[in-house]
Amino acid sequence: MSYLGEEIKKLGFGLMRLPQKDGKIDVEQTKVMVDKFMEAGFTYFDTAWAYAGSEDAIREALVERYPREKFQLATKNAAWINCKTREEAIAQFETSLKQTGASKKE
Repeated sequence: MSYLGEEIKKLGFGLMRLPQKDGKIDVEQTKVMVDKFMEAGFTYFDTAWAYAGSEDAIREALVERYPREKFQLATKNAAWINCKTREEAIAQFETSLKQTGASKKE
C-alpha cells in the first residue's frame, strides 16, 4: 500500500509565471509545455488562487486534456487576500476547485 506523495517526482511544474500573448496567458503555449513535461515523465503541477489566470490555464492545458489519475495538481489559498475567516477560506478554496476543474465528478 502506498500513500499520497510516494509516487510524486521531485520536479514540479510551477504555474506562477506562464507565457503571455497579447497581455494574457498563452494557453496554447502552456499546452505545449504541459505536454513536454508529461512526456518527460513528470506529473506534479502547482498553482494558486493568487496566480492570476493560472488555475483557468491549467484546467484548459491539463485537466481537460489528461485523465485525472495521470497527474497531481496542487493549489493554495492566499490568506492575505480576502481570506480572514473560515468562510472566506472555504469560498476561496471552492473557487479554486471550480477554476482548476478539480471539482468535476467522474
